[in-house]
Amino acid sequence: MEWEWNYVVWSIIIIVPTTLIIVFSKTNSSSYKLPPGPPGFPIFGNMFDLGTLPYQTIAEFKQKYGPVVWFKIGSVKTMSILSANTATEFFKNHDFAFAERKIIDTMLVHDYNLGSLAIARYGTYWRVLRRICTVEMFVHKRINETVDIRRKCVDDMIHWIEKEVNSVEVKGSGIEVTRFVFLSTFNMLGNLMFSRDLVHPGSKKASEFFNAMMRIMILSGTPNISDIFPRLRRFDLQGLKKKMHREMGIALGIASTFVKERMKEREDGEEKKNDFLDVLLEFEGSGKDEPAKLSEHQITIFILPDQRRLAAVWNGR
Repeated sequence: MEWEWNYVVWSIIIIVPTTLIIVFSKTNSSSYKLPPGPPGFPIFGNMFDLGTLPYQTIAEFKQKYGPVVWFKIGSVKTMSILSANTATEFFKNHDFAFAERKIIDTMLVHDYNLGSLAIARYGTYWRVLRRICTVEMFVHKRINETVDIRRKCVDDMIHWIEKEVNSVEVKGSGIEVTRFVFLSTFNMLGNLMFSRDLVHPGSKKASEFFNAMMRIMILSGTPNISDIFPRLRRFDLQGLKKKMHREMGIALGIASTFVKERMKEREDGEEKKNDFLDVLLEFEGSGKDEPAKLSEHQITIFILPDQRRLAAVWNGR
């Protein structure tokens, strides 16, 4: 039995390093010249070179490798542009080549990545979404029309804060103001999209929607090994995709009720609200390079509040 175990051990010692070397050499071989960068380890790339402050470490690469640095994080090939002039050259003259963005694994659930303006792949559909936003939302006329909505949301926030202060049992213990700023932002987006508040302390449905969105933001910001080693995506080792599937399903389910209610109102001949939801429901494309109409699922994903904007508010704590 001893020789059998020796055989197994020596086989592992010989085969594993040889396999790693072969895989690594194939991965790094290419028919084109790559930018300079630090050498990395097989499989792990430069993961262990970045330290606890990776943005500082990457910035320091400029001194040794120049304004464009090539490295790998796990098996993900990464190019970092470390000069304003170089960035201008890239995104002004080569914008189409670098228009794509990396989509994290948790954002693939419920086809969210296909309908969200924030993370959808560059192409005809994304340009349609951008055009709708540019023409219907981000114009001075629309912004000026929302002054009353924004004032109402701020007034509600102040009222909630005053109520919370009065309900605090221990004087001077303080309250979490950032939470109310978050709620106000959430409702502001809700009014722009649906002409209604999304969150109120007394609403069970709104609170459920708010809590699901909060969990979505946490899950989307949690480091995921599947993003570093895409081959492991099928295993979902941290269970993040499974959790995101559940929370995104809750949020989309609630948001879809808003869409269905509006569609029913329009069928019943009720007066239009002329908000962003009406714009999406009335959209008519060419049907050639762009969709003739937006599906209910596409609209639901599109109007779901952008987690990144809300996260920016929440992370200001």
